[in-house]
Amino acid sequence: MTSITVVIPVLNDSPMLENALTCLAAQLRPADEIVVVDNGSTDDSASIASAAGVRVISQPTTGIWPAASAGYDAARGDIIARIDADSRPPVDWLMHIEAEFTDSPDVGVLTGPGDFYDGNGLVTLLGQYLYIGGYFWAISLWLGNPPVFGSNFAMKREVWSEVRSRVHSTMRSIHDDLDLSMHLPMDAVVRLDDTLRVGISARPFASWSSLGRRLGWAYLTLRLHWPEQTPWRRHIARLRRAEQDEGLTGAA
Repeated sequence: MTSITVVIPVLNDSPMLENALTCLAAQLRPADEIVVVDNGSTDDSASIASAAGVRVISQPTTGIWPAASAGYDAARGDIIARIDADSRPPVDWLMHIEAEFTDSPDVGVLTGPGDFYDGNGLVTLLGQYLYIGGYFWAISLWLGNPPVFGSNFAMKREVWSEVRSRVHSTMRSIHDDLDLSMHLPMDAVVRLDDTLRVGISARPFASWSSLGRRLGWAYLTLRLHWPEQTPWRRHIARLRRAEQDEGLTGAA
């Protein structure tokens, strides 16, 4: 039977983390393991996680990417699922993930969007269509496949094992979701499922500096991968890979 580990990086976010863990405790298909990565919290995040009976590991190097990658490395499940401390997965979230990977064994990575549960109506509307929708649209064009959304995705453990040495997980000021997406194998099947949804906070839009910081991470990540990961180079690489696959099929 497939096992699932849920990874949650956290830094001084105990009220949100407690809500996320409550949502996970209510799953119709329970997680086999929950790993909370304490990224140097000075609040009671770690004790909240321990009280919930989940596994807590420490990553003193601050930054989402160092924390998330430490969680992926520690995960024991066949599937590594990821949410953030402010995510609120519905009760069928893990059931949905397990069903997708079972019904489509070729899928290596599964991701979905988020729905804002706080913030005013205009902010959440713009965030839904420009921030999240724009991310999936623009980066899908760049990559040739959907990117992962860190608040709501899952990948097979072997996918992480293949890319972990190639990603820039020690860098604090880049976009971890985007960096991971850039380094996924060309033959990995990445599925964007609009019905796989989680609640997320509108905190990125709380201030211009908060939003600007996240956009800056995305810019730095794209610049880091230029020119090796430009859209045209990725397109050429995909064509060559397809030709190789056709050649192998014909030879067989």
